Amino acid sequence: MENFDRQKIVQSVPQRGFFGQPKGLFTLFFTEFWERFSYYGMRAILLFYMYTEVVDGGLGISTETATSIMAIYGALVYMTGVIGGWISDRLLGGQQTVFYGGILIMMGHIVLALPIGVTGLFLSMLFIILGTGLLKPNVSNVVGDMYSPKDNRRDSGFSIFYMGINMGALIAPLIVGTVGQEYNYHLGFSLAAIGMFLGLVVFVVTRKKYLGLAGTYVANPLGDAEKKKVIKRFGIGAVIIAILLAITIPTNILTITTFTYLISFLGIAIPTAYFIVMYRSPKTDADERSRILAYIPLFIASMVFWAIQEQGSIILALYAKERTELSFLGFDIYASWFQSLNPLFIIILAPVFASLWMKLGDRQPSTPKKFSLGIILGGISFMILIFPAVINGTETLVSPLWLVLSFFLVVLGELCLSPVGLSATTKLAPAAFSAQTMSLWFMSNAAGQAVNAQIVKLYDPSTEIFYFGIIGGIAVLLGFILFAFSKKIQVFMRGVL
Repeated sequence: MENFDRQKIVQSVPQRGFFGQPKGLFTLFFTEFWERFSYYGMRAILLFYMYTEVVDGGLGISTETATSIMAIYGALVYMTGVIGGWISDRLLGGQQTVFYGGILIMMGHIVLALPIGVTGLFLSMLFIILGTGLLKPNVSNVVGDMYSPKDNRRDSGFSIFYMGINMGALIAPLIVGTVGQEYNYHLGFSLAAIGMFLGLVVFVVTRKKYLGLAGTYVANPLGDAEKKKVIKRFGIGAVIIAILLAITIPTNILTITTFTYLISFLGIAIPTAYFIVMYRSPKTDADERSRILAYIPLFIASMVFWAIQEQGSIILALYAKERTELSFLGFDIYASWFQSLNPLFIIILAPVFASLWMKLGDRQPSTPKKFSLGIILGGISFMILIFPAVINGTETLVSPLWLVLSFFLVVLGELCLSPVGLSATTKLAPAAFSAQTMSLWFMSNAAGQAVNAQIVKLYDPSTEIFYFGIIGGIAVLLGFILFAFSKKIQVFMRGVL
């Protein structure tokens, strides 16, 4: 995109009005608030719904299979962001792609709210996976559109936006989790559907006035000849997939186990292919190629961090229900409530971090150094869970304060890495691949969860010390390596801070 066009987009957005940020941040803040309410409300009870016995309102799936499904589900949700980025960059633009994504997500939650068993589970997953792939990367990319490249409010704005995401994630487990565990899982899922509907209402009603031209352009539109080729290829691909499913499912070649291995492979292969395509594209200039090289170690660091953070709704959810004393100071606690700890700490600390980066200005740590600190803290958040097992063994219930401390540490790491990563992605992205690079950022989460699909099978109270110790130790080691090479990475970023 030309600089003139970018400046025209920035000028079309009212620049003051939401905590000193562009007014469009209000629209995107509350759109993501309700989308995250629906997603994290659903995730707070989904694992329990899958492995709870049928007579108790669940699906009766084995715990090992349920944890793998959770990881693969999370991987696919972020993996399809590549599709969403491509559709935005080449067909619809960000705003329209966000809208259609929200529609699909709402449909997915509606299906999950219906008592139609395993069929409903996988159908709802399909809708939510595709919908989140359309919405998630593009709503963040539209945030970036509202700021000029040199606007010092950018990191602060992304931190505020990130706080909105986590406000939705905070209240969702408390509301959806309580209703789902106390009364009925399907009633809880219906509340998630209502949340996405409210997000769509906010987006549709306010986008014209507050977003201006942000997200309305198509960065790299398809020509007429290209559209025909794409339609033909999609058609052929759909037929091939249908034939393969028709052959492999009845013959048990494609099972949940083989599917998890396939997604784990794709979680690494897809971002690798994307880096190669962007780097070799004739639409990418020399500075942009250098920035792509700088982005690779940041991507790997992000992948390692999310592999730990996303286990908060898988292994730590199991840990909460099976290994934790579910009462504190005389009050009973639902296991799903622990899912609110991460967003609670983010809401408390995000303004502190946003203010800190603003106050430090040019003296703040470089992006690679922030990333290194993030994964070190993520690793420590796992390593501290060794101590209750060493002190009291794995046969007794542990204090909920250990989980609180673990979530607190991973949030400190998240605030060093995630909002900064969103901002860095919008600045390092090649112009012709702007939305797709944002999709690539979310692919780091998908890659981490794709790896998790194999790792979570290894967790058991008997292996608890080794599980948390080895994974946490690897993250800490990689964090120190990234810190050592941070200056070299900064050189490749070609002036981007």
